[in-house]
Amino acid sequence: MTRQDAGPRTGPGRAPERRRDRTARGRQRSAYPYALYLPAAVVYVVIFGVPTVMAFYFALTRWTLFDSEFVGLQNFRDFFAEQNLRIGFTNTLVYAVVTSGLKVVLGLLLGVLLTSRLRLRGFLRSVVFFPVLVSTVAVGFTFTALLRPDTGLVNRALALVGVDGPDWLGDATTALLSVAIVDVWKGVGIATVIYIAGILSIPQEYYQAVAVDGGGAWHRFRHVTMPLSWPATYSVIILSFIGGLRSFDLIWTMTRGGPGFTSDTIASIIYKQYQAGFFGLSTAGNVILFVVVTAIVVPLNWFLGRRQATP
Repeated sequence: MTRQDAGPRTGPGRAPERRRDRTARGRQRSAYPYALYLPAAVVYVVIFGVPTVMAFYFALTRWTLFDSEFVGLQNFRDFFAEQNLRIGFTNTLVYAVVTSGLKVVLGLLLGVLLTSRLRLRGFLRSVVFFPVLVSTVAVGFTFTALLRPDTGLVNRALALVGVDGPDWLGDATTALLSVAIVDVWKGVGIATVIYIAGILSIPQEYYQAVAVDGGGAWHRFRHVTMPLSWPATYSVIILSFIGGLRSFDLIWTMTRGGPGFTSDTIASIIYKQYQAGFFGLSTAGNVILFVVVTAIVVPLNWFLGRRQATP
């Protein structure tokens, strides 16, 4: 046996084997992180994917718990023929814009306040966040009592300063706005927490540079806090706007869409169809609401995402 025969194979014939070994190990490594996604993917498909597909099917049927009859697009035609649908669409958009806008403004201001050198700021953060933890139905019942025209605490307080308060929930001009204000009170804590996290992540060097240039509190807010907390603003707008478009529980608890249909939203119209036993019609309404939310939020998400600020 020669020295060349006794030694390990290191010639060209060995190279393809090493490449195959590296490829096999690379496949194993690349498959490992995807396996971690599997439990979440299964939960997502079971809880969201399957019900969504079933909703699209049942929207084309007249169904009960025991049988169904395929009717095609008739449910969608009937839903679009609802007399108060135009009011519902308008109210849904107004409600979403008002609540998301106020949450952005108040959340930013409270975030700035609660990240400053303020005494008891930990306690105040808890106070601001507390309404988020309270049941929406409980909040609705509480504020319904507070906003009563004769016995409500709000109008009694206004009477002490000589102001005659309106029927907040019984007047068509104030009902939807009153519910929106309550929604902001309950949800601004989430926006504030998001802003606190965003503001605390801003490097202090930027504030020090403003101070060196002689800038005051307004300059720090205008040129550092506002632009560099844009990711928080982006998150608050998207979350609040989606919540506003899907609003139901607070509106139903406080006004049930009244007086008349003046504070109806798409979600409350859908629920009224469920109550009346028109399950296929209400399912079609849910599909329409899903499409509307998607059609609004996806372009909004793309537009806001382009404006991301970078230090």
